[in-house]
Amino acid sequence: MKVWTAVACAVVAAAVSIGCDATARYKALSLFFDGVPPPKVPEALPAVSAVNAATRKVGFRSHGPYGAKLCTACHNPGAFNALVLPPEELCFKCHEFKLDKKYVHGPLASGGCTACHDPHSSQYRYMLVSESDSFCLYCHDRKTVGEIPGHADVEEQCTTCHDPHMSNQKNLLR
Repeated sequence: MKVWTAVACAVVAAAVSIGCDATARYKALSLFFDGVPPPKVPEALPAVSAVNAATRKVGFRSHGPYGAKLCTACHNPGAFNALVLPPEELCFKCHEFKLDKKYVHGPLASGGCTACHDPHSSQYRYMLVSESDSFCLYCHDRKTVGEIPGHADVEEQCTTCHDPHMSNQKNLLR
């Protein structure tokens, strides 16, 4: 009885601590329960300019193994927090990347895919962890980037000129 009380308290604490964000609430609840419905996505998205089209939310998506409830594709069955491979190797188990370019983005080179991509689910394109319009500025300082020639008052996405994974051009230019 004490165990179930503790589990119930943990679920309630998790639900309260995540606040009102539907995606965060879904992630927390789906850790404990199967069949939690994904968050509702608005029927129609507002019109966006061509420049901002890449930032548009695309709706809730699940990563293949996560959506199919194939947790053991990445997690050890006996220890949920333990992965079947070291984190820096795990994504390459299924996703093939030939690191054959002269310059490779740091997170990709170190196997830190989760710095940019959510391994479970996302409402953003390419399973990104957030909107892509200012996404690169989580790691790259806005002021420093703005001082680089050609970057002042730029409205395009970073990926218009830069490849987010690798390139033969310096600064990951396309």
